[in-house]
Amino acid sequence: MRHRMDSRTLGRYGSHRMAMLSNMAASLFLEENITTTLIRAKELRRFAERLITRAKGGTIHDRRIVRSKMAHKEAAIKLFDDIAKRYVNRPGGYTRIVKTGFRSGDSAPMAVISLVE
Repeated sequence: MRHRMDSRTLGRYGSHRMAMLSNMAASLFLEENITTTLIRAKELRRFAERLITRAKGGTIHDRRIVRSKMAHKEAAIKLFDDIAKRYVNRPGGYTRIVKTGFRSGDSAPMAVISLVE
């Protein structure tokens, strides 16, 4: 039974999964769009949108929480200075997922996740 299970494990143990999501979020914030599998994109959307909402606060406490979740310094700076200011009047829905077909090697469904304008 899946009682009180709120996220996908992605075939990884907890610390590996959080490191992967942290690195993917940093890449998303720096590049503003990345290509990955559909399931990873859906999990990354949850992770990244929480960080963006936290960054909109802009306090020292918010900065410390974001840095504890995503250790990439340049991505955190860009998140607070550029991305959070872009979404000041937006109540949510900062990312867009577009399906792009299937990967040729294993037929995994692929998607592009990007920040909306």
